[in-house]
Amino acid sequence: MGRVMLLQVFLASLTMATGTGPMHAALEATEAPETLRAAFTVELSSRSARQVYAFDPREPRGQRWTLVSRQGHDEELDAVAANWASEAAPDGRLFPDDLRACLGQTVQVNTEGHAWRVGFRHHPNYNDNEFDRWAAERLQANALLDPVGERFLQIDYTLPKAVNGPSGGKLTKYNQSYILSTEPRWGFSYVSGFTIDLEARAAFRRITRSYRAEVTGIEFFFASPEAERAYLDQQAGMIEVSLPTGFGAPLR
Repeated sequence: MGRVMLLQVFLASLTMATGTGPMHAALEATEAPETLRAAFTVELSSRSARQVYAFDPREPRGQRWTLVSRQGHDEELDAVAANWASEAAPDGRLFPDDLRACLGQTVQVNTEGHAWRVGFRHHPNYNDNEFDRWAAERLQANALLDPVGERFLQIDYTLPKAVNGPSGGKLTKYNQSYILSTEPRWGFSYVSGFTIDLEARAAFRRITRSYRAEVTGIEFFFASPEAERAYLDQQAGMIEVSLPTGFGAPLR
């Protein structure tokens, strides 16, 4: 009985290469071409405020990020929205195209249940700042993967225990989650929501940050008709390469 249980545990928890199988397919789905853009509406909310913004890269510069509605007051939520709006391409946050680099070459996978739980250590990459690199050494990272649909469903970062902060004080709680959905036309994964909940203590002060973002409406399109045509031609070329060749191949 003990050997059977041990075998079940071994089969349920495996070290898996990210470049093969459902893992590779799920990562490919996060790697949308740079010419794919998105217009979207996002709701930012905290305990004291709710704000809704719309972004459309097709609008004239200065009119692309607009406030739709506002309830309550939260200066930190204002700062979050202003920081997002100041980016050259705010829709870039919806494309988790650096996930492959973050996972590294191998991950620990628990295959029990309808979704695989993928445990990994976040590998810093060119998009990460100094805090991201510091946090990567201390946070536990997990992802939920649908092995049948070959798509990631959620990415979670959690602080297992309180630690001293990189610039003083103590970080006592840190939870961050990204919800991934699949756009219907091309099948790419995108971030449809995220939450952050943290607490820190410094100089007799308690600092908290807790808010969520939910993408409530989204439209995907290529930057130009030429960009879409180039992507479709590339996909057609990849299909041709994967077709069997030689004497056994069917004639046109």
